[in-house]
Amino acid sequence: MKIAFPTQVDQGLESPVFAHFGSADYFLVVDDAAGSVEAIANADRDHLHGHCQPLAALGGVKVDALVVGGIGGGALQKLLSSGIKVYRAVEGTLSQNLGLIRDNRLPEFSFNMTCAGHGAHGGCAH
Repeated sequence: MKIAFPTQVDQGLESPVFAHFGSADYFLVVDDAAGSVEAIANADRDHLHGHCQPLAALGGVKVDALVVGGIGGGALQKLLSSGIKVYRAVEGTLSQNLGLIRDNRLPEFSFNMTCAGHGAHGGCAH
């Protein structure tokens, strides 16, 4: 399974998961089967609120799932419509969240969990 994680830095599996999908500088894509990690620059980082293009942000890389701390409703809908599962991350690293997703302990995002806008430093404004 290929899983994307938004992050502000590329420290491999020790990178902290960023709190907001659309404002992340990078997406780290973990190929769980191959054991590889690929960094992708967010090609849609500077979008206006409500105009996030999540598939463009991922640079066309195909993923099966996304693990994120926060995401807007429009981006969530676009990802789900593309067959990508979206899970709510816990605060911590990719490695910690990978362990939780492998153990089926991360909840899937629902629309009542989405962000209302961008807060300070690109984070969520819940």
